[in-house]
Amino acid sequence: MIDLRSDTVTLPTPAMMDSIMHARLGDDVLDEDPTIHELEKKSAELTGKEAALFVPSGTMANLTAVLAHCERGDEVILGDQAHTFLYEAGGISSLGGIHSHQLKNQDDGTLELELKIRGVYYEPVNTAVLTEIFAQIEENNMDMVLLEKLPKIAVYSPPDNQPWDDAVTLALTYAEIDYEVVFDDEVLTDKLKDYDWLHLHHEDFTGQYGKFYKNYHNAVWYKNMEMQFNATANKFEFSSVHELKKQIAVKIKAYIQNGGFLFAMCSATDSFDIALASQNVDIVSTVYDGSQVDPNYRNKMDYSNSVAFENYNLYTNPMTYEYSTIDVPPSHRTVTKGAEADYFSLFEFSAKWDPVPTMLTQNHVSVINGFMGQTTGFARSTLKNHVLIMGEVENDELVKYIHGNVGKGTYTFLGGHDPEDYRHFVGDPPTDLSLHRNSPGYRLILNNVLFPAARKKEKKT
Repeated sequence: MIDLRSDTVTLPTPAMMDSIMHARLGDDVLDEDPTIHELEKKSAELTGKEAALFVPSGTMANLTAVLAHCERGDEVILGDQAHTFLYEAGGISSLGGIHSHQLKNQDDGTLELELKIRGVYYEPVNTAVLTEIFAQIEENNMDMVLLEKLPKIAVYSPPDNQPWDDAVTLALTYAEIDYEVVFDDEVLTDKLKDYDWLHLHHEDFTGQYGKFYKNYHNAVWYKNMEMQFNATANKFEFSSVHELKKQIAVKIKAYIQNGGFLFAMCSATDSFDIALASQNVDIVSTVYDGSQVDPNYRNKMDYSNSVAFENYNLYTNPMTYEYSTIDVPPSHRTVTKGAEADYFSLFEFSAKWDPVPTMLTQNHVSVINGFMGQTTGFARSTLKNHVLIMGEVENDELVKYIHGNVGKGTYTFLGGHDPEDYRHFVGDPPTDLSLHRNSPGYRLILNNVLFPAARKKEKKT
């Protein structure tokens, strides 16, 4: 064994003594010592640096390094087991005027610096404290939910950038949660089975190109969307984009039935359900598919195929920026409330008996600022009986946040486009989430991302 604790216990060998005796010497102060030059050059090469400096002690080296990077009055972050902190007599403070801030060293010597920067804290608890926590959970209306797996996440979105943002992809990116983008090709070739969680946002499953015809049918991005969607319809031998998108909706419903988790916002909520209910009828104008709206479409709508809504009226006029009377308030009407007066309330659920809605509604506030979208919210009168309301405007027709089961899977719909952009318009810049780190609306989105990772229990009430 070779003891390398320090030069006081590591004695020089005869070869080392011989090298010392015959080393070429010069005045290092005058930068004339060839041996020092050779050592510094070798050190620079080994470390990949431009140059190296020889100093007589590690303490001096540490002090030199700190002084090279800091000015007087600066703060340096150190581990609480760092030599600079424990054994150097406060040299950086007394000689450099630099304050040290200690973080706990982990067992491997690393620092939890990233957590510190992001303002994330945790506190280890012993067995006694843990037992007390478990007892509190048992005695009160609470339950433990284990996060057992990392869900594989897919976002349904065109491969080309759209002229609007997607609140969910913004949240996923900001939280550094991995996701993959899928679109019609992946859905039609049954690739959804590879994912645990699927998100839909400002997409149109009725084949009406988002009902942007009135204002944007001559825009370059709109024409490109038409070309792309028609190419996919031709590729898979559909007669129109209308028929293509309705089949996409059927595939997504099958994904849910087989155990998938669907989270949708804005126009993807009602257009998805409308597409399911209109499988056997043409509900779109000539400008979209070259054929007239079926004059008897109202009687041919089959609400039993849809998952959440029924008994609504459609807006078949292509000049109307709206799909149906599901939406409250309709996006084609003048805003009456404004951002300061618009809000909705979350329901409270028992974690012991209803763990799923409890997870989906957990928040630091119970009242959430409202936000608009092409589909802002849902008319209470159009909800199917089984739909669970999780957020609503009290004493109003507007329901904002709903949840339901389809086969082995679930869906959750949140009305509105962006929780921190009250009325998002085409071409508006995306929301900067660093300015909204405690956003209650974005918290609801992240609740849904975490949901597939949790152990599920059958809902009791």
